[in-house]
Amino acid sequence: MREGWQGWDEYAPFYDWENAQTLGRRDVPFWSRVASAARGTVLELGCGTGRVSLPLARAGVDLVGIDRSAPMLARAVARARKSAINPQSAARNPQFIRGDIRALPFRAGSFAAVIAPYGILQSLIRPRDLASTLASVARVVQRGGTFGIDLVPDVPRWKEYRNRVQLRGRAGGAELTLVESVAHDRRRRLTTFEQTYLERRGGRTRTHRFDLTFRTLTVRGMTKQLERAGFDVHTVLGDYAGRPWDERADVWIILARKG
Repeated sequence: MREGWQGWDEYAPFYDWENAQTLGRRDVPFWSRVASAARGTVLELGCGTGRVSLPLARAGVDLVGIDRSAPMLARAVARARKSAINPQSAARNPQFIRGDIRALPFRAGSFAAVIAPYGILQSLIRPRDLASTLASVARVVQRGGTFGIDLVPDVPRWKEYRNRVQLRGRAGGAELTLVESVAHDRRRRLTTFEQTYLERRGGRTRTHRFDLTFRTLTVRGMTKQLERAGFDVHTVLGDYAGRPWDERADVWIILARKG
């Protein structure tokens, strides 16, 4: 079986462009509120290009971001340098670290809160990978600290298709076209998105191909696993405005506390 982190290095040049047209920044104010309420340093799992990390740091959150993908982190660092934080403001410079969230390289009790935005835990495609990550988070978060998880519930509802044009647009002087295929492995609860990006620049076209695989997770299943890892689930939400959760919600947010 492939690893869940595969494909993300290749995705790095297109991640911000694609998400600006889909998710955008609509989850950032929510995570800013969660992180700002923590009394201490916050860890972001799968920080990627800094889409969430940088706005939180600008809001004054003392933040560490961890990701396995060096190309993703390189973009986060470049963005942080480009938007240099004014030392006279309350903002802080985020720290970016390359590492595996299944075995977090931090001392016990290092963080007041840990956040896992935008379905990052669904990239853990084996049950044991998720169990290892939850145990690792439980080790590094302080007693009473918050663990916030954002799940993408519609992954198993995507219909299978082949070579469908999903997005078109321009970025960095190039014309981009995303051609996508979707396949399900129902037995393993996995969904794979086969991505082909066509990059047209100056009359020439480059083709970039990679796969991203996600695992279906449920609120009930996640709650049980969090409890086994030593967390108490206290809030489940159905959107970033704080509305109650139900199975039809577009977003499933779980907030737990380290016991």
